Amino acid sequence: MPIIVRLDVMLARRKMKSKDLAEAVGITEANLSLLKSGKVKGVRFETLEKICQALDCQPGDLLDYEP
Repeated sequence: MPIIVRLDVMLARRKMKSKDLAEAVGITEANLSLLKSGKVKGVRFETLEKICQALDCQPGDLLDYEP
């Protein structure tokens, strides 16, 4: 997949647990885990916005494109 999700890297930088992020965003830990692993086909902008707010980052900090 050419889009790489770097959510685990940002969580480590912010010293935040997946459980805490899932709670802050309002999604299940299972859905967050699927997102972290890149096994989702898409993500709602609303969810992406909440993740960025919780981690104090930009969408580009979470997603990379590798052809």
